Amino acid sequence: MRRYFFFLFVLTAFAMSGQGYFAPTINSPEIASNGAVTFKVKAAGADTVRLIIDSRMDTLMKHTGNETWSITLRDLEPDLYMYYFIVDGMKVIDNENAQVLRDVKTVMNTFVLDPQGDCPVAVHDVPHGEVRAVWYDSPTLNAKRRMMVYLPPGYEQSRQRYPVLYLLHGTGGDETVWLEQGHAAQVLDNLIAEGKAEPMIVVMPNGHTDTHSAPGMGPNNNEQPTFAHKQWMEGTFEQSFNDIMSWVDNNYRTRASKRYRAIAGLSMGGYHSLYISVNQPDDFAYVGLFSPAISRMDQGKCKIYDDLETKLINQFKQRPRLYWLGIGKDDFLYKDNAEFRKMLDKNRLRYTYHESGAGHEWANWRDYLVIFTQQLFK
Repeated sequence: MRRYFFFLFVLTAFAMSGQGYFAPTINSPEIASNGAVTFKVKAAGADTVRLIIDSRMDTLMKHTGNETWSITLRDLEPDLYMYYFIVDGMKVIDNENAQVLRDVKTVMNTFVLDPQGDCPVAVHDVPHGEVRAVWYDSPTLNAKRRMMVYLPPGYEQSRQRYPVLYLLHGTGGDETVWLEQGHAAQVLDNLIAEGKAEPMIVVMPNGHTDTHSAPGMGPNNNEQPTFAHKQWMEGTFEQSFNDIMSWVDNNYRTRASKRYRAIAGLSMGGYHSLYISVNQPDDFAYVGLFSPAISRMDQGKCKIYDDLETKLINQFKQRPRLYWLGIGKDDFLYKDNAEFRKMLDKNRLRYTYHESGAGHEWANWRDYLVIFTQQLFK
């Protein structure tokens, strides 16, 4: 009997440890030194298997025997990638890859391609900053809310005060997304180590005021991610933003003045950055709009959205050090952004414009973060 239970224990240990003793594993993805990436998946009896990368690159895989499907890609640029498989119409993640992220409700595997060791979003052998998940009081919203804060390398050991970048997410995101899909901490670590960016604090709040935090991180433990937020672009977040700034200045060693404060965001976060900065022109010397959702979503009648052109003229009279706008040429918001630039041009308001390829996607926003942060606080 003892021998029987010992055998059961061994079987359980193998199963729990994921050794694959009874089902040999495959290695996926395999990343070669020349940057080629090979994906493999077991799919017995499948008729077709497709690889989806970043929800836009769709490639048929080849059956290579032993129930395995495979494909090698050789033309990927160094970056962070998210992917999954479609097996006979069914979405399947790569069970051989433990690196997994969520984009709203879509779960995908990830990998970082860094063949030359110089990809700005990869982890390199440099001094690393610290990321904290903190809860702050918002008197305006009568709530405690969660946000992420990046502190630069050496913060704890110094008495120095630091400039602050407020970095805002898009409609499908939350306070974690700039760290998970944007790799903001890796970007700042690398740029600071190379002397390309000034050491700075980066604050990443949750822009959906109808929630306290990312799903599963707040009082509603079983909250599910959604695009259908009740409060997102109707003024509540913008009106409560001073609560965030006050808490940060009271809890960290910041250089609490316009000269050392920046705000930037992607899509919805670009919309928030536009209206927070234009209504508080004395607070931000640097503004970054990454594929911003320029057109007002008419979900309310908040006065902060009134008289945008007049407010912009006033904001630029106070000479922001940098007003930066970036968008992909295939972005569905391109036309709205072109109209916004026409308004800036008509009023001779000086800004920096960056147009990239592709569309409304993280490959662009990570790149914009790299470009934008190198121009701050100089």
